[in-house]
Amino acid sequence: MTPRDLGTARGVVVKVGSSLIQAGDTVIAAIARDIMTLREAGTRVTLVSSGAVALGRDRLGLATGTLSLEQKQAAAATGQPRLLDLWERAFAVHGVATAQALLTLDVTESRRSWLNARATLSTLLDLGALPVVNENDTIATDEIRYGDNDRLAARVAQLTGADLLVLLSDVDALYNAEPRSDASARALRDIPAINEDIRAMAGDANSARGVGTGGMRTKILAAELAGASGCATAIGLGTADKPILSFSRPDHGSWFHPARSSASARERWISGVLSPNGALHIDAGAVRALLDGKSLLPVGVTAVEGQFDRGETVRILGPDAQLVARGVTAYGAEEARKLAGCQSDETEDRLGYRRAAALVHTDDIVRVSSPEAGQ
Repeated sequence: MTPRDLGTARGVVVKVGSSLIQAGDTVIAAIARDIMTLREAGTRVTLVSSGAVALGRDRLGLATGTLSLEQKQAAAATGQPRLLDLWERAFAVHGVATAQALLTLDVTESRRSWLNARATLSTLLDLGALPVVNENDTIATDEIRYGDNDRLAARVAQLTGADLLVLLSDVDALYNAEPRSDASARALRDIPAINEDIRAMAGDANSARGVGTGGMRTKILAAELAGASGCATAIGLGTADKPILSFSRPDHGSWFHPARSSASARERWISGVLSPNGALHIDAGAVRALLDGKSLLPVGVTAVEGQFDRGETVRILGPDAQLVARGVTAYGAEEARKLAGCQSDETEDRLGYRRAAALVHTDDIVRVSSPEAGQ
C-alpha cells in the first residue's frame, strides 16, 4: 500500500493495548468510530485487543505487580468476558457484531492450524462481523505463549493477509531517545527499514506502570515480523481524537515500511518449498482459469499424485505434465482424490462435510512464468 494512504489498505489489523482499555469508554468509542470508517470504505478490519488480564485482576482484587502464571490465567478467565463486552457495546451502536477469537502460539506456527484460523477469520469478515482476537491466556503455558499482543497482532496480520498493522498504545511514536527524560528527543515519523540503530532506540514503555507486557521493543519486533510478510506497521497514540485515521497525516505516529510486498512474501514462502509432497494434475480449462488468477476448483482436477496433508505445498501440473503453479492445498491427498472432477457443491456428498470451495485458493497459488515439463 502507499505509505500513510489508508484508503489503499485492503486489510488492516488494529491492536489495542491494555492501557487504552483502562482509559475508558471515550477512547474505545473513538477507536470503534475509526474502524467503522475503514470498514465503510471497504477495508477488512480485524481487532487484536489486550486487557483481559488487567480487567480480571481488578475484578479479583489482585495486587499490582507480577502475577504468577496461575494468577494470570485466572485473571484472563475473569477479564475476557468483560473485555469482549466492552467491544460488543462499542460496535453495537454501529450495528456490527463482534466475535471472540482466542489464539495460542502453536496455532500460527502449525500450517494446518494456521489454515483453520485463517478460514474462520475470513468467514467472520465475509459475514460482516468484527473479529476480536486475544491470546488464550487461560490455557496457554509459557511454551505456547506469544508473551505480548504486539507479536500476536503481527501474526494475525500475516494470517489475514493484511497490508497494514496499527499498534495503538500510550506511546505516540518511536523516538531517538527516551522522551520522558530527554527533552531533545525527536520522534521518527517515517522508517523505511529497521536496522540496529532503530532497534537500539526501543525501550520498555510500560515496565514502570505494570500495565501490559509490551513496550516499544515488542512493537519494533512486531513491525519486523509484519514487514517480512509485506505488511506496513503504524505505531501511535491510541488516545488521539482520531487514533487510526490520523495516521494519514505525516506528523502522527511512526510509519514502518514493509520489507517487501505482501505478494512477493507469500510467493517466496510457497516457492521456497524444495520438494512438494505431491501434485494435482489439471485439465486445460483449469490451466486457463489459474493463469487468469482464479482458484483451483475440484472440477478441473484430473488426477492426484503422492501423499500430502492439508496445508502442504503441491505442484500443479497441466495436461502434458508441465508445471503450471505451486500452491498450498486446502485438502489432504485422500480428500483430493475423492473430490477430483466434482463440482464444488458436491463436496459434502463426496466427503460428508465441506471445508472450502477450492482445492487451492488463488491467494495460495504461485504461478510459474512459463510452463515447464515435469517438476
